Amino acid sequence: MLKRYAAGGAWIVLVVAILGVALIATATPAQAISFDLTSCHVTGGCGTATSFGTVTLTTSGTGVNVDVVLSDANRFVETGSADQQLFKFNNTAGVGATNALTGMPVNAVAGGLTGTSGAFNGDGTGNFSFGVACAIAANCNGGSTPTFQEITFTVANTTIAQLTVGNNSSNLFVADILIGSNGFTGPVDVSSPVPEPTTLLMVGTALVGLGAAWRRRRSQSERALAV
Repeated sequence: MLKRYAAGGAWIVLVVAILGVALIATATPAQAISFDLTSCHVTGGCGTATSFGTVTLTTSGTGVNVDVVLSDANRFVETGSADQQLFKFNNTAGVGATNALTGMPVNAVAGGLTGTSGAFNGDGTGNFSFGVACAIAANCNGGSTPTFQEITFTVANTTIAQLTVGNNSSNLFVADILIGSNGFTGPVDVSSPVPEPTTLLMVGTALVGLGAAWRRRRSQSERALAV
């Protein structure tokens, strides 16, 4: 009798585990995900701050909207240490930035922004193929003291998954900034990918199911011993 109950409990655990894995494998990709710019490559240091802004990706039709927002008094700037790019990224779909514009406020930079492509590798942050730059570079260099803190743009015909593959240095994104607390300039990056919320939910569901099955098997075994 005990073996029969134990075997039944084992089957329950196995079925729940298989269902959990299946849910994870078929999970719908996250529609929006945010990353923190936390890794400092600024010569002279970034002060005591541990986060310099966020990068949020949101699915929009067949493309992805990208919103890069700097925190505190940090501002975007173009320097040689970030290859004269305000923001850099990679895309395994091979498509670059389109419809680039500034925010806070919109059109804060004379001439606006433009999506660029090339071979960018600045200040130890790894290789990048795409970027966002000022159409008139002189309006965004350190001497011009740019004031905007947000960039929004759309990458057409791509997915969040294709924009979040780490480069040769395991970095996802780089922003070139002027540190508000000390006036130094240089790149900060996102170097730690975050699991998709949907995937985390599926993992949690599987673990809860396994725990319930284990408790049920234990209860059945105890009842069998009592008989």
